[in-house]
This record gives sequence, structure tokens and C-alpha cells, in this order.
Amino acid sequence: MAWIWITLTFALIAHLLLRALLWKTQGKKRLPPGPRGFPILGNLHLLGQNPHHDLHKLAKKYGPLMHLRLGLVPAIVVSSPKVAEQFLKTHDVVFASRPPHEASKHISYEQRSLAFAPYGPYWRNIRKMCTLELLSNAKINSFKSMRREEVGLLVNFLKDASHNRTTIDLSANISSLSADMSCRMVFGKKYMDKEFDERGFKAVIQEVMVLGATPNIGDYVPYLASFDLQGLTKRMKAVSKVFDAFFEKIIDEHVKSKKDEGESKDFVDVMLGFMGLNEGEYHIDRPHIKAIIMDIMLGSMDASATAIEWAMAELIKHPSSMKKLQEELEKAVGLNKAVEESEVEGLDYLDVVIKETLRLHPVAPLLLPHEATEDCTVSGFHIPYKSRVIVNVWSIGRDPKVWTTHNPEEFVPERFLGSSMDVKGRDFQLLPFGAGRRGCPGMQLGLTVVRFVLAQLVHCFDWDLPGGMLPSELDMTEEFGLTTPRAKHLVVTPKYRLSE
Repeated sequence: MAWIWITLTFALIAHLLLRALLWKTQGKKRLPPGPRGFPILGNLHLLGQNPHHDLHKLAKKYGPLMHLRLGLVPAIVVSSPKVAEQFLKTHDVVFASRPPHEASKHISYEQRSLAFAPYGPYWRNIRKMCTLELLSNAKINSFKSMRREEVGLLVNFLKDASHNRTTIDLSANISSLSADMSCRMVFGKKYMDKEFDERGFKAVIQEVMVLGATPNIGDYVPYLASFDLQGLTKRMKAVSKVFDAFFEKIIDEHVKSKKDEGESKDFVDVMLGFMGLNEGEYHIDRPHIKAIIMDIMLGSMDASATAIEWAMAELIKHPSSMKKLQEELEKAVGLNKAVEESEVEGLDYLDVVIKETLRLHPVAPLLLPHEATEDCTVSGFHIPYKSRVIVNVWSIGRDPKVWTTHNPEEFVPERFLGSSMDVKGRDFQLLPFGAGRRGCPGMQLGLTVVRFVLAQLVHCFDWDLPGGMLPSELDMTEEFGLTTPRAKHLVVTPKYRLSE
């Protein structure tokens, strides 16, 4: 163990020298307020099991623009719409990059993915390719029949369970639906869990989400990264091997069965069309393609399932809201058939239920961190070069100064009725998809899936909780990660309500 203490000693000396240098060069510049920290570790000890909760509590004391020191890294925490707008709109280009991230080095192939790549020519090129070729409205609409087929399979399963009065794990079924739709869209066909890994898609993806969000000492004290004191890097390498082997298999299958011009193409087919291209100084090759496939898979599979799961839980917990949404769907669709995807557009109450769900349970409570590419002044405070900027959208969604018509801790979809506020990054009170250059490019795909699946589940079924549990007793505890799903699966009994 002596080597650890020697390393820590050198790290402490380097830290003190760095602090002295920063004090000399920036001592007269006013940083945002924040708590004092320990040598080397800084304020890392203040982040517990749910960092978004911890940062929310600290912001109540130090304000919506707060400075922390996470290890040796200056961190700026944003917790109000006004301050978020400064970072994500006014000074967007200054904060459009991503910091080094140990987890993403392994899971996104040295940060080659759209989500984690630093700001620059490579990122701009792959974002343009993904937006035009993979995430356009035309491409999303091309998979409409697939979504209808997969949702229909789930409805039939739930219908059988209804006839038998069988209690089912709705969380697991939503996850399976999301995985199947994502696989067909990205890979061209469904894959069984055992073809991926013995643990299955959901378990491995959830491990990635947890590992990617867990504060890693190596990210904040670079001298200690190689020692992997928390064992996070070892676990991430093991998970990345599972994904890499699966992606290699997928790419090989597509290369061998290359589609002719005019044939319907999945996302991998489109991405392979980019392979070998030289985009400026970057050569698009297999690692780039695998990194982008990973992005699309994680975003389309986990994020959509998490949002649908929370929406269903809140509607079951609030029967009056469930009833209002069912009445809106009855009026628009009738009780003699299931919902078509084209019928969910323009449904006001469905829209506000989704907005309220994303306000109260943002899929990613802490947006992926931004990094300052130069010194900047925001709201009169100095934001140093290389600062890590953390936008706490979970906290913004609970700001009592913003959400004044109803208790911000309560699920009240009516707060959005008559409001033009949307989730597209123009209104900084509601930022589930982020905003600016690093806003989520898959927003439209995600909303399309969430609207359709949620409408179908609410229209086709009533839902009972098991064992006589009251709606008010439903456990709403969350599990933190890059996304934040329910800690306990939603177990319910469906009752089919259509007359077909």
C-alpha cells in the first residue's frame, strides 16, 4: 500500500502548487459562491447516492450559480432557468464541449460518440450526418409500421393477461418493447437477450448508465486514474467488451448482406455508408460507427422506456389524471379500436402529461457535463477555462420561483394547460433534452415513441395495483444513473377496456 501513499503525497504537492498558481493568476477574479472543500478531494464528499438531490440542497444555500471543486477540477452547478440560458444560449459556443470522462473512454470508444465527443470539426460532422440520415422526420416516419407492429404485440400480451387477471411487471414489458423497437430500427431485426449477454439488454445498459454517472475519482484527480481505486474502470472495461463483441457481430452481418439501392435500410446500413469517408482530418471507421450505434441504442432504448415508465406510474398514482387522459383519447379515437400513431398529434392533455412527467422526472436529471473552452464571465462571476459545467434540470423543474401555480413537488399536468412552454430547448424552465448545440438530437424520435406507447397503454387498459395497494402508496423512489428509472419495477394488473 506504500505506493498509494506516495502517489497521494505527490498529488497533494501538485494540488497545492496548482492552487497557488491559480490564486496568483485568478485571485482577484470572483468565482460563484460555494462550499469550502478538502485538499485534493475538494467537495466530492458532498455527492452521495443521488447527486442531483445533493446539488439541489446545496443550491438552496449557495444559489443557482454555484462553484464546487470536484477533486482538482473546478465545477460550476447551474440550478435555475435564467442561469441555464446564459450557459446554453448566450455563451453556448464557449460551453459546447465535453470534458474528459473515464467511463466514456471505454464505452464510447475514446469519446468518439455524438454524446461525448469534444466540440470541434469531428463532432459537427457526425452530428450533421446523424441529424440528416438517422434522426430526420422522414427516417423516423419510415419506421412507423414497425412501431405499430411491436406495440400491437405488447397490447395483445397485456390483453391475454387481462382476461386471466394476471399481475404483470409493466416496467419489464416496457423495457422489452423499447429494446425490440430499438433493435429493429438500428440493427434491422430483433435480438434475444441471450444473443447479447446472459444478463440481457436492460441489465447491461442500466449498468452502463450507473457507471457513467457515478463520480469517478479518476475524472477529478487525474493522478489517481490509473489506480482505479473504486473499481469503476474495471467494470466499465468488462461491459464495453460485451457491447464491442455484439457490435462487431452486427457490423459483420450487415457487411455480408449489403443491401441494394432502394431497399429499406436500418441505421447500421446507413452508418456503413459513411465508413471510409474522410471528414476533414477524421477518417470514419469501425470505432466511430460503433460509438454512434451505442449512442443511438442507449438513447432510443433506455431513455424512452424510462419516460414511459414514470408517466404510467404517475397516472396510476393520480387516477383523476388517468381518467382525463382516457376521456381525451375516447373522444379522439373511440372505444372500439386501438390508437394509431397519427391520432396522438394535437391531444392537449396527453401533451401536458408528458411535459409534467419530464419536468418532475427528467430522464437525465443532470445533463451530460459541459466544459468551458475559455475563460468566461456569467452573471458577473468568473468561470475559469476547463471548468466542468453541470446543469441540474431536476432542480430547475422544482424551482418554486418558476413553478408558482401549483406545488412543484406534485404531479399536476394542468399547470401546462394554456401554456406555450415546450420541451424543445427554447424554454429554459423545462430542459429534459437540454438546449443549444449539445441539445439531444434524438428528441423527436423519443417524443414520437413516448406519445404513441403511453397513449396506447392508457387507452386500451385500466390498471390495478396488486394486493389492494392504494394509488397513494405506490413507491416512487428513483435509481440514479445517466438516466434515472424507478428503483422498484411497476407491477400491475391490466383490465382491457375496449369494445373491439
